[in-house]
Amino acid sequence: MNLTEAQQKTVTEWIAAGQKLAEVQTRISSEFGLQLTYMEVRFLVDDLKLRLKDPEPPKPVAPPIPAPATAAPVAESPVLPEDTAGQVAVSVDKIARPGTMVSGSVTFSDGANADWYLDQTGRLGVVPKVQGYKPTQADALQFQAALEREMSKMGF
Repeated sequence: MNLTEAQQKTVTEWIAAGQKLAEVQTRISSEFGLQLTYMEVRFLVDDLKLRLKDPEPPKPVAPPIPAPATAAPVAESPVLPEDTAGQVAVSVDKIARPGTMVSGSVTFSDGANADWYLDQTGRLGVVPKVQGYKPTQADALQFQAALEREMSKMGF
């Protein structure tokens, strides 16, 4: 496991680029002509005090919320008083949607609407009415704060 300083620098660059140990092992073999075991590559990375990059976890996709069984609307549409125009408005369904602990809807400051829910594990899901819509960061923070206020009113 005797690599030159130039080879060690190259391995460092590979690790910094996000390559996995198996990929580094293959490149050491093909580019340096050295046959190292997986464990030897692992020790080399440790000796060089390098950290492998964790792959980015997949972003969760909120499952669509099934429509309620009744024909009557479950949630009341939030009405924005004139003094709160441009603000985020959160409403809570009187009857939670199936498969959720609590659900409701939100109107963001730009007028876009979305349904939200908390599932049995406490995970928050937001399903926009327009596919691909993402609220601004300011709206997302206002939504979280408004939702927290509504949940505390309900004793959650």
